[in-house]
Amino acid sequence: MPQLSWPQVPFTGQMRETWLEVGFGGGEHAHALGLAHPDIGIIAAEVFESGICSLLSRLAPDETIAPAPPANLRLYTDDARRLIREMPDASLGKLFLMFPDPWPKARHAKRRFVHPQLLSEVARVLKAGGEWRIASDDLTYQEWTDDVIASQSKLSILLRTESRPAGWPPTRYEAKAIAAGRQPVYWCLRKD
Repeated sequence: MPQLSWPQVPFTGQMRETWLEVGFGGGEHAHALGLAHPDIGIIAAEVFESGICSLLSRLAPDETIAPAPPANLRLYTDDARRLIREMPDASLGKLFLMFPDPWPKARHAKRRFVHPQLLSEVARVLKAGGEWRIASDDLTYQEWTDDVIASQSKLSILLRTESRPAGWPPTRYEAKAIAAGRQPVYWCLRKD
């Protein structure tokens, strides 16, 4: 899959809009989004090799052939914050952050993707009516997300729930969390 950067045009064919998943883990969520929405360009961002390999193995389960990405799915293997900084204004219809690493220690808080310093960039790249969907099973990250969201005015809260909303594909991290007795929380923020 080609490495992306902006202002490069990332998709062949006509896509209705572009969505970005940050830290796609095993790739099941990004893959499901791509299959369910063939008219949407999906950028799946992940820096960890195990996650990248997992997504590629979904695309080519037979090891004798090279992965053939769907026309609407692209892989970005660098820090998604860099990609977001390079994106033009109002370039995303949706942004997904599903079960990110919690970075539970106070000194690691700056590494969290939900961060006051990144909110302006997220709001900038979302188009009007665009959504930022977040899910976490980690109590520290849940509290952090609630605090960061409450202290900003660029995005409105559409929902905060403990039940996965309809139309949100499940992830293996979600299944592991529920099996371990951790309660996920799901947020949907919108740029007005």
